[in-house]
Amino acid sequence: MANDVSLSRIKQIALPVDSVDEAKAFYGDTLGMRHLFDAPPALSFFDCGGVRLMLAGPEAQGPDGPKQHPVVFYDVSDIKATHAKIKASGAKSLEEPHVIARMNGQEIWLASVADGQGNVVSLMSEVATA
Repeated sequence: MANDVSLSRIKQIALPVDSVDEAKAFYGDTLGMRHLFDAPPALSFFDCGGVRLMLAGPEAQGPDGPKQHPVVFYDVSDIKATHAKIKASGAKSLEEPHVIARMNGQEIWLASVADGQGNVVSLMSEVATA
């Protein structure tokens, strides 16, 4: 089946960590990444050349915490259409497109699919609100 989905830009990478404080020291102080902000319950965000690095501590990892893998979030312009095309090609949907935050005149949308190898592939879209 032909598929015209093209995920060419990574927006964010989520890394599960045992200690947000220790990880913040490593990524910020040791690697020199610019800290962007922290968010509850245990998230810390850094900039890595335009790609956000999200450190997720145990409190943010949910019930599957010990089995969490890094998650790549791809930047897409039309999250609903992209998600639908990926599902139509046979991928299992884990999260339908939905708004996860509203800030600075933007809605941040998220959707996720399974890659069939035990990993999550997330789609992210930032849409300006009127």
